[in-house]
Amino acid sequence: MKKFTKMHGLGNDYVYMDAIHQQIDNESDLAQFVSDRHFGIGSDGLILICKSDVADFKMKMFNSDGSEAEMCGNGIRCVGKFVYDKGLTNKDKITIETLAGIKTLLLNVKEGKVETVRVDMGEPILEAKKIPVISEENPVTNLKLKALDKEFLFTCVSMGNPHAITVVDDTKTFEVEKYGKILEVDSVFPNKTNVEFVQIVDKNHINMRVWERGTGETLACGTGACATAVACCLNNLTDRHVFIKLLGGTLEIEWNKQDNHVYMTGPAVTVFEGTLE
Repeated sequence: MKKFTKMHGLGNDYVYMDAIHQQIDNESDLAQFVSDRHFGIGSDGLILICKSDVADFKMKMFNSDGSEAEMCGNGIRCVGKFVYDKGLTNKDKITIETLAGIKTLLLNVKEGKVETVRVDMGEPILEAKKIPVISEENPVTNLKLKALDKEFLFTCVSMGNPHAITVVDDTKTFEVEKYGKILEVDSVFPNKTNVEFVQIVDKNHINMRVWERGTGETLACGTGACATAVACCLNNLTDRHVFIKLLGGTLEIEWNKQDNHVYMTGPAVTVFEGTLE
């Protein structure tokens, strides 16, 4: 019997399991099973909370196809809520080890439960080789790609995982799946990529839809929102402090000029608890 918690950040939902106090085997297969919305629990993937030698906790995350991912902005906020609400920590400032580095979380606690979390997502990576993307540009702000009948102009940013951001006229009507699944696996992205389709509302507001690598379209993507804020600022489309409206809700993102770090603030919600046979 393995205990799990279903949680979401703006509808970006994962199954969370304490891997400190219970043994979790066959992580990739388990991720595929729990993610299935018909025969499993239903989620965008699996996130394990583990011991860490370098931070308060370690986060291991797997996409719905079983592939391991570096980071998830919505997921890490829920990790903060998980460890505090379950009494694994009593601190409102914690560090989480990820494959994208150590992230610092500030927990906004109300009546003994975490309501929102502010995450220091670190500095954006703009060097093509480190994103990675095959391009002579640094930063990559004019990557032209074609998918089916459309040509796109991308700006590429890594927040520990790769993102390609393009501006469209209207996110509501844009065919995200039709183009996202082709662009994700374009040969210029050695590790594939997450694809953000964004609409500029004004200098402080952006609409965004996302095609996540290894998962498909999701209701929200925290690292994608951070990468989008950076990309739009780089192209002088927005200011450094923006509110990004996703299908699942709104994230507040700030690309701080002093330390060059990106800060993301948003909710974390527990849906239900359960056990796996």
